[in-house]
Amino acid sequence: MAGEPQDDCLFCKIVAGHVPATIVQETDTTIAFRDINPQAPTHVLVIPKAHYENAAALAAAEPVLAADVLREAQSVADEEKLDSYRVVFNTGPGAGQTVFHAHAHVLGGRGLQWPPG
Repeated sequence: MAGEPQDDCLFCKIVAGHVPATIVQETDTTIAFRDINPQAPTHVLVIPKAHYENAAALAAAEPVLAADVLREAQSVADEEKLDSYRVVFNTGPGAGQTVFHAHAHVLGGRGLQWPPG
């Protein structure tokens, strides 16, 4: 069920403390941790603690929680002292989503070209 922890979800396991992660900040509704396969000098994932399959599902069901994720992305960028950064939400396997729990990638610390990928 949407919003409920999923037994087979890696990010739900991180939220529950069952899988270790390098946590950089945490709020009542979100958790931010370093990506294990960074694509930039700063690569932090910001996730809602509640499980939603992707950003679209999160925004439709809980827009305030989606805003929390974006607010924390900004907070991560501030803490990491990033002048420029990118926030990416991958939705679906064709876009590169590999963990089906909504999450924002905060990328910075190097030039990021456009268009990506």
